[in-house]
Amino acid sequence: MDAAKVSLRDVAKHAGVSPSTVSNVLNGRAGRTRPDTTERVRRAVRELGYAPNQLARQLRTGQVRTIGLIVPSVANPFWGFVALRVEQAARERGYQVLLCNAERDTEREVRFAETLLDSGVRGLIFGSSPLSFDHLGHLQGRGLQVVAFDRSPAGVSPLVVGSVEIDNVLAARLAISHLTGLGHRRIGLLSGPIRTVSRRERLAGYRQALLDAGITPDDDLVWQGTAGGTFGDAESAELGRTGAHQLLSRPDRPTALFTINDMYALGAYAGARDLGLRVPDDLSVVGFDDLPVLAEVATPPLTTVRQPLPQMMRTATTQLIGRLEGERSGPPDHTTATPELVVRQSTARRSDHE
Repeated sequence: MDAAKVSLRDVAKHAGVSPSTVSNVLNGRAGRTRPDTTERVRRAVRELGYAPNQLARQLRTGQVRTIGLIVPSVANPFWGFVALRVEQAARERGYQVLLCNAERDTEREVRFAETLLDSGVRGLIFGSSPLSFDHLGHLQGRGLQVVAFDRSPAGVSPLVVGSVEIDNVLAARLAISHLTGLGHRRIGLLSGPIRTVSRRERLAGYRQALLDAGITPDDDLVWQGTAGGTFGDAESAELGRTGAHQLLSRPDRPTALFTINDMYALGAYAGARDLGLRVPDDLSVVGFDDLPVLAEVATPPLTTVRQPLPQMMRTATTQLIGRLEGERSGPPDHTTATPELVVRQSTARRSDHE
């Protein structure tokens, strides 16, 4: 049979089911059918080479089976993994994903959102953890729905129908408590500008853990990027190197560093090496994210806080598509994931001579 002429009814006949069952499976409503029936339909689609007419569907509904994903920059591999997990979850529901790199620039975020809306996209997963969604407020009347990643539900806009985050305060406390448990008293924090919800929460956790250990936080040990700099998502490793240079060149240098993400941690490795310091002999380093493979193959392997990224992005995608499909309603959904400290070889007990 010519694949171009295969119809939905042909698929239904081949699978031995009704056309409405085929429609449910193709439109991401497989939960309404038995698993064996769903698999029979999908096998029929593959065997016949059936391709749904997406244009016809868009003309009927005014929407496309596509969601948007706005992230700071895939130059940081973390956001590449976010995109991968969202695409996997969306594909299972019959959706595609349009990826936008906005570099946490509000004007660029607005332009992307408006362009997606003009193309029929009504749902976005938003990854920049902004302090406010006010810059997108004018789009609410156009039917835009947003799921916020790495953002607590407090004070969010009516646009936000769901949110997924890790417990950033707890995550930072795990990292700092690990370092203080190894005897470190002067612990630096490397970050870009602390102007996002997640970064503020990690800073709060860093300070609280120091206080819990009887250490007075020293703001001079908190490095927030170069003066007037951007958020630095695309330059994280180089910023980590620069920040490490500045903190480790002090006469009373820190003996340990906690970094806002793993790329900053790898940059800190380079900065320490430039100054003739060895990790972990002279400097302990803890990252954040646990980038797949990268954290393990670093030299030395990186101690870091793990985000359960596959589950988090599946949850975010499910929240959004559930709203678009009318399966969810009412107050915004919210999920807080639990962080895990993964101890490898980049941290060690503070030497007595330090």
